[in-house]
Amino acid sequence: MSLLEGSVGVGDMVLLEPLNEESLLKNLHKRFQHKEIYTYIGNVVISVNPYQQLPIFGPEFIDKYKEYNFYELKPHIYALANEAYQSLRDLDRDQCIIISGESGSGKTEASKLVMSYVAAVCEKGEEVNSVKEQLLQSNPVLEAFGNAKTTRNNNSSRFGKYMDIEFDFKGSPLGGVITNYLLEKSRVVKHIKGERNFHIFYQLLAGADAQLLRALRLERDGSCYFYLNHEASRVDGMDDAANFRVVKDAMNIIGFSTEEIQQILEVTAMVLKLGNVELGDEFQANGVAGSSICDEKVVKEISDLMRLQPEVLERALCSRTMETKKEKVVTTLNKIQACYARDALAKNIYSRLFSWIVNRINENIKVSDSAKKKVMGVLDIYGFEILEDNSFEQFVINYCNEKLQQVFIELTLREEQEEYMKEGIPWDKIEYFDNSIICNLIEHNQQGILAMLDEECLRPGMVSDSTFLAKLNQMFSKHNYYESRVTQNAQHQHDPSLGLSCFRIQHYAGKVTYNVNGFLDKNNDLLFRDLSQALWSSKHPLLQTLFPEGDPKQVSLKRPPTAGTQFKNSIATLMKNLYAKNPNYIRCIKPNEHQRQGLFSSELVGTQVRYLGLLENIRVRRAGYAYRQVYSAFLDRYRMLSQSTWPHWHGQARDGVEKLLEELNLGPEEVAFGRTKIFIRSPKTLFYLEDKRRLRIHQLVTLVQKMYRGWRCRTNYQLMRKSQILISAWFRGNAQKKRYGKIKASTLLIQSFVRGWKIRKEYRKYFRSGAALLLSNFIYRRMVQKFLLGLRTNLPSKITDHSWPPPPYKVFTRANLELKKIFHHCRCKKFWDQLSPQKKEVLKEKLCASELFKDKKDSYPQSVPVPFRGDYVMFREKPKLQKLQRDANEPVLMADTVNKVNRANGKMAPRILLLTKSHVILADAQGSKVKTVIGLENVAKVSVSSRQNGLFGLHLTEISSVGSRGDFLLVSEHVIELLTKLYQATLDKMKRQLPITVTEEFTVKFKEDDVTVKVIQSQKEDVTNKVTCKKKGHNHLEVSSQ
Repeated sequence: MSLLEGSVGVGDMVLLEPLNEESLLKNLHKRFQHKEIYTYIGNVVISVNPYQQLPIFGPEFIDKYKEYNFYELKPHIYALANEAYQSLRDLDRDQCIIISGESGSGKTEASKLVMSYVAAVCEKGEEVNSVKEQLLQSNPVLEAFGNAKTTRNNNSSRFGKYMDIEFDFKGSPLGGVITNYLLEKSRVVKHIKGERNFHIFYQLLAGADAQLLRALRLERDGSCYFYLNHEASRVDGMDDAANFRVVKDAMNIIGFSTEEIQQILEVTAMVLKLGNVELGDEFQANGVAGSSICDEKVVKEISDLMRLQPEVLERALCSRTMETKKEKVVTTLNKIQACYARDALAKNIYSRLFSWIVNRINENIKVSDSAKKKVMGVLDIYGFEILEDNSFEQFVINYCNEKLQQVFIELTLREEQEEYMKEGIPWDKIEYFDNSIICNLIEHNQQGILAMLDEECLRPGMVSDSTFLAKLNQMFSKHNYYESRVTQNAQHQHDPSLGLSCFRIQHYAGKVTYNVNGFLDKNNDLLFRDLSQALWSSKHPLLQTLFPEGDPKQVSLKRPPTAGTQFKNSIATLMKNLYAKNPNYIRCIKPNEHQRQGLFSSELVGTQVRYLGLLENIRVRRAGYAYRQVYSAFLDRYRMLSQSTWPHWHGQARDGVEKLLEELNLGPEEVAFGRTKIFIRSPKTLFYLEDKRRLRIHQLVTLVQKMYRGWRCRTNYQLMRKSQILISAWFRGNAQKKRYGKIKASTLLIQSFVRGWKIRKEYRKYFRSGAALLLSNFIYRRMVQKFLLGLRTNLPSKITDHSWPPPPYKVFTRANLELKKIFHHCRCKKFWDQLSPQKKEVLKEKLCASELFKDKKDSYPQSVPVPFRGDYVMFREKPKLQKLQRDANEPVLMADTVNKVNRANGKMAPRILLLTKSHVILADAQGSKVKTVIGLENVAKVSVSSRQNGLFGLHLTEISSVGSRGDFLLVSEHVIELLTKLYQATLDKMKRQLPITVTEEFTVKFKEDDVTVKVIQSQKEDVTNKVTCKKKGHNHLEVSSQ
């Protein structure tokens, strides 16, 4: 199915009419309601997170999309991945896939789908499969250490990731390189209510065995650790223990050694336990405020993990050494400074561990040889963020998105221009917003915000976030895209939403207000040298590797680069990498804030549409020609609109397209003819062609239907005529044959009677009158005598022996059967008169059971030789059960242990069932408490399973108090006896027969709902006939048994 056929809404929004934000949102909403989550803007894929599993992924769809071009099927992420892979493999063009969107929009899932598609379509082989497996297994490791639950997303990536996948000339993966950007390490020590720390901490506590936890000095209870949010320790649908096993298996597949995995977990445990280091106030002898460790046991456990002396760690946490070229000065830290040092240490250890894991993965997946390789990059980066309180992290994230928007506009225009030049189409300059002025505002080397932030961090004297904001106000007082309270006052403006400690930037996606509090500290990102040197001196191999600057031989007084500078440099490298590749874009959109399927918030989606610049993207795409297609495909689709091209065109495809459009009177201002493609400027023109095509197809279908119906009627008439002639011939021949047969038979009969009459007349004079009758009577009596005497000597001796001698002559067959019945009834009467009243009652019950269940229920044959006991719970030996009988004031007909099926979840609970002459009593398993008393008059009918199990349902009348709560679904090992006694008790009590239905599927009523119970054959060999119930949806219960 092509993009234009059977599409819900508009599949490619370049063709959207009218083009505005309202129509764009309406189109996305309409497609989302029909579970069409992918939409195109040219070659850009818009993905709306459905928050559910849809049946549009997997090997079947991968095979489908790899056989078609980009626009030949419905919009899908596989189509974009296939286009990128084919361009890389066949055209030798390096590709990059840029995935953007805010947290919870499905970026991580989109990157997994791209990688799984590429892994599925490339060549197979042992070495290739190993490389693919390593690339795919890097995802769970990075998710464990870099993802966390936020208020917007249960599996939010808290870092940016760019992966270069390298291929050989055949398109087979050789390896890759992963680059990470700006891990949100502040989450290690602090996160808001309702969010979690990084997944690995919870996975470690939930999935590690007791021996590993002891080795890491950890407790399984997450509430013991200050750095973990106790209110959100569990996430619905996420099994931390299982995920921990997945992460360890993935590390093994990637190539981590057992020792390295153990060291990684030890470092993770160190970070977790650092939050439990409690610091208190302590005053020095000179009165200066200091700090001390409150619980030295925690420090001792951390030091053991670090393989470091506790005194060294304690000294590094509570003091600081200031070193100049001439002297060293040791100062004590007060409680606030020591807490800052502790948290800074935890953040740095975790951040460096994450970077080390990324580098270690790169070592295993990198390509060793230096041969020329093809590269496909996948960028999973944070989306534009506007929060209630935007700080340094949001500032650099939005700066990154400004750079990506700049790349997007430039590469989109460049690609558009290259296509027009290649096709020989005149190029008109496209007017668009150039956000380079905003990028320069942030990244300029001397007068940019980041440069001024670094300058303020390095400036001696009293510096603070306020002095930094004052410098910005002075530098950018007249900048069109910068404003603050000071610049507004200078222009006699007043905006109460802009705080005194805030400044605002007009980004391409809208205005964002940033709070400068914390900018300097987060940009400095300082770790005291004492802590670096202490950790370097530890005997832990991995921990020592993470802090090379702690080596005394490499001590440098040079200040390390700030966080802003590092991020700016990494973004510059990323931009250079992206400019060198052919870009492919996936824009991810979150439909609602509650992660609910089927809910579409137009306000939220509209905000993201503006953030992502989708309208601007469409306008750029439509600034030239909205639609383009190769001549052959265009002619094949629209050739039926012209008599000259329908049904066949024997010339060049371009000539056919020109002839077609000429007959449709489309002017040159609407179409342009390239070297290989036809270009259509307005979407209205394309929709006009689609309407005419739809109408023409309707006409052609009507014509085809008319011709087919005429042919079918003619063919049917001819067949009917031939059949009628054949039937008539056969009928006439058969009638003559029957008539001849009757005449022949009548003739033979007459002949036989005449011959017989002649013979009898000839020989009658030789016989006495009546001799034949006398002889025949004598012979008959002798035959009867012989038959009866022989029968007397061969009668069966036992009542259970059903054998009977056959008659010697066929004439006695009916008499023999009647004698057999008389003899059997006589023996039964004699046997019955000899039985005691108790045995007679037992046989009556067995007879009743036979009438109810014989040839209906599979377990009936096994119950025939087993006598009915009535008491299966040792009723007379249990005083509690006898008390229940006394309360009922009736004799107990049967006592048995049954299992009651829970109405909500299908689980079973044991109950004791007592059947009296008037009631069915259900008590708890100990018999101490009556759960339910059901009068026999309230039992409407019984449904019982036809299989070996003992499942049956008691259907109660709705007018009863018990029936208002619903029917009962029970399981008994003696269901034949129980239902037989219940049937007889109802007959005795109510003078009516109790309807008992034996079936594999029946319906029970649970309160207001009707639930269908279906009994299926278990796949396992189960000699115990164990019954298991499983709820299937809201109104279905599936029972599995032998």
